[in-house]
Amino acid sequence: MKLPETFTVKMKALLKDEYEDYLDSYHLPQYQGIRINTLKVDLEQWETINPFATLKEVPWCKEGFYYDKEEKPTKHPYYYAGLYYIQEPSAMSPGAYLPIVPGDRVLDLCAAPGGKSTQIAARMQGKGVLVSNDISASRAKALLKNLENFGARQAIVTSETSEKLASKWPGYFDKILIDAPCSGEGMFRKNETAVKSWENYGVDYCTKLQETILEDAATMLKPDGMLLYSTCTFSPEENEGMIGAFLKKHSDFKVVPLLPVGGIQEGKPEWIDAPASLKGALRLWPHHIEGEGHFVCLLKRENKNHELSYKPQLYKRLKDYSEAYAFLKEQTYLPEDLPVVEIKGKLYQVPSDNPPLMGIRVIRCGVLLGEIKNKRFDPGHALVLAYGKEMFKNTICYKSTDEEVIRYLKGETLLHEAHKGYHVICVDDQPLGWVKAQDGRLKNQYPATWRMV
Repeated sequence: MKLPETFTVKMKALLKDEYEDYLDSYHLPQYQGIRINTLKVDLEQWETINPFATLKEVPWCKEGFYYDKEEKPTKHPYYYAGLYYIQEPSAMSPGAYLPIVPGDRVLDLCAAPGGKSTQIAARMQGKGVLVSNDISASRAKALLKNLENFGARQAIVTSETSEKLASKWPGYFDKILIDAPCSGEGMFRKNETAVKSWENYGVDYCTKLQETILEDAATMLKPDGMLLYSTCTFSPEENEGMIGAFLKKHSDFKVVPLLPVGGIQEGKPEWIDAPASLKGALRLWPHHIEGEGHFVCLLKRENKNHELSYKPQLYKRLKDYSEAYAFLKEQTYLPEDLPVVEIKGKLYQVPSDNPPLMGIRVIRCGVLLGEIKNKRFDPGHALVLAYGKEMFKNTICYKSTDEEVIRYLKGETLLHEAHKGYHVICVDDQPLGWVKAQDGRLKNQYPATWRMV
């Protein structure tokens, strides 16, 4: 790979004796990783069903594992059941270092395609509220699919500018993750198009975006709240320099030192005359770790400002929608007082601690339970993925090695004697999707756009 000359000159000046080791990293293999979805299976359970021959732990993420390039995790039924997410190992670090507590209000501000949001959702364990935002509506759709596949019941997917969100939600969030748009130097090894993007946009363009996003995020953070800022670039201007400038404006924010593990290095404030506290940030380098480049810094806001109060949102309950209630009572064990909202015939299970959503472009609020059509209720695919087998009354279970599972994922009709009506297909007791049984056949309800090809 031919690196831009201005980049190599700068890196040589920064890395000095390490520069040749850094260059050598371009000849090392690219590392592949999966992260287990602990919303659906804990790590002990995963050990008993793990279908892959060789997995090695990612040091900074206990749910993360390296897999061998010969493995095909996207072809296994567990992928479609949402039991894991495929993610480059260094990209697991921001979600691992943000100290999530179940019940938190969390904002993932630049969330697509959803790796970090799914990681946060799993750590929230179904409690609190997660707002996953991406300014690009098309990218937000991919984000939504990944959150649905992971079974994230507490997630709200939005597509807005940080400025718009800050105007609506000052002081609302306990935790905020900013995986900031950046010059992408840490991805040069992985993706040659990142080099062209760097040449077209560069550091100066990115720092302006980062400064705006940080300011807006600060507006939305509670006193005593925590903000984790990350990039996939090496540039000091976008990392220690960006945080150093932010700290000068915000005396109520302090750096929370993070523990480097597995070859991760400390921050480099001396590279750009930033505060010494930024040694507590982390740098992931491809010549020190098995992964690509990343920067991670955790900030905490001191309790100096009055916390803004928000009125709880009032929602109808599942029992208020007769068609949906009748179907779901017959098919599931969902409680009748489940908070829901109906939008154009579609019924959503919503988190009870939602922020006010008026005036916000919302892609999805909570779980799409299904759609009310002509006085009948058609269940949604997201509902199956949001709950375990024990929530459904009518299930048909296969082993992951059964050929019927692959046929189902490809959208084919299955032969099976079952009583007439809806059933949930499961793989090793993990829900995959709906079928409608009639006359010894199972009519496939798996979404066409999700099918295995």
